[in-house]
Amino acid sequence: ASYANFYIANQLVLVPTFNDPNDRVALNTLAALFPDREVIGIACQDLVLGLGTLHCMTQQQPA
Repeated sequence: ASYANFYIANQLVLVPTFNDPNDRVALNTLAALFPDREVIGIACQDLVLGLGTLHCMTQQQPA
């Protein structure tokens, strides 16, 4: 998983963070790319072990 696994919602962008110095770089980059949305970091270091992160978790479940 990576910072590219962000999720775009109506008024915000949820960005995975990993307790890494590059978290701030990713958040600032996405804030510049989505100036009309609030960019929120979500700690995902545990999620990445099995599920991917935010975007992966929002995908469809098979019937």
